[in-house]
Amino acid sequence: MTQVQLDNVIYNAATQSFEALVSVRSNGGTRRYACAIDAPITMSFEQAAEGLRTQALRRHSSGRGLYSQMKRHAPSLRAGREKFDPRRWLSELFMPRSDAA
Repeated sequence: MTQVQLDNVIYNAATQSFEALVSVRSNGGTRRYACAIDAPITMSFEQAAEGLRTQALRRHSSGRGLYSQMKRHAPSLRAGREKFDPRRWLSELFMPRSDAA
């Protein structure tokens, strides 16, 4: 199932177009497309939104065009270091070990 969300829809008077950042969420993750449609300012918001949505879906299905995509980052443990334990660190901070020089 594909979900579409429009963000920051504006009318750019200089280019006489509606512009938006359109997010398309599908099984492959979420991709964001910068879309713009040429239209007069008198066009209804619903018509402009449908045009922007259609443009984003066409780009998404064709696999062409520029888009942004954020992938989850899973940090890896550093080699040679154990996992940081804040409780142990605090206990050592306030109660020094007896084997310290």
